[in-house]
Amino acid sequence: MRFLVFAILLGSVALARAEKMIIIDNQSGHILASVEPNARVPVASLTKVATAIVAIDAESVGKIKWNQTVAVPASAVRNATTNTSGLQEGDVLSIRDLLYCAMLASDNVAANTVAHHVGLKLENRTNLQPIANFVSHMNALARSLKMRNTRFLNPSGLDSGKGTPPYSTAADMARLTRYAYTRPGFHFFVEQRERVVNVVRDGQNIPIQIKNTNELLGQEHIDGVKTGRTRRAGDCLILSSELPPEVKREGTAAHITPRRITVVLLGSQDRFPRGLSLTRRGWQLYNQWAAQGRPVSQQTSL
Repeated sequence: MRFLVFAILLGSVALARAEKMIIIDNQSGHILASVEPNARVPVASLTKVATAIVAIDAESVGKIKWNQTVAVPASAVRNATTNTSGLQEGDVLSIRDLLYCAMLASDNVAANTVAHHVGLKLENRTNLQPIANFVSHMNALARSLKMRNTRFLNPSGLDSGKGTPPYSTAADMARLTRYAYTRPGFHFFVEQRERVVNVVRDGQNIPIQIKNTNELLGQEHIDGVKTGRTRRAGDCLILSSELPPEVKREGTAAHITPRRITVVLLGSQDRFPRGLSLTRRGWQLYNQWAAQGRPVSQQTSL
């Protein structure tokens, strides 16, 4: 009997970790392929794509400035768990460099610090604490993008607390990524393999080199986007790949079609080889779809 219960539990864990994925055309939202795209699961640090967008939108309307320097607050360090850049309470650096730490190095302290300082500048009708206010704007963003199966609880994707963890779906993360590529400067925060950020600690300037956790940059035209990993979420990955635009001429007119696909992979056991394979398959499916005239319908699009 104990063995049977144990086997059932193992089966449940395996089912929860079964891979979910989607491949879309960024221009139209057309779904090229998918497996359980609407299954609600934790997505770990893929959450930080939403964090970046809220910060980028705040900068675009003058709420913050990228070169504005801020200090890492205690609230950003508390329960962050992942501190890949080695940031400490009281460290001072620009919001731009903090976002690079969050997106390239997947640093939770940096994501929390961005949320704290941007959250102070955003509308706050219910008098929430800064990070909680920032998260409310992340969820407002999700609602505006019709991400109906998404709930953000923090700016980092941490899911180790008690109760229902934050969740999203492959389809919703594809919606988010598609929107991200319409925002000014988003690509700068995800396409660089490494970067040096400047931290002032106890009055001393300390340059810190951070590296992108996305091992697939540059392969199959991949120029982003984000990795994620927790015990609950398993290995997660968003990839974006761009080919030169397709140009068709009719007389003196030129019709230009951008070509970019997004791959979202959740609960993977081998995310980088699998992600590369899905990107290659995505372009094969894209070419077949393009040869058919790129038909789009409500049933086959996000």
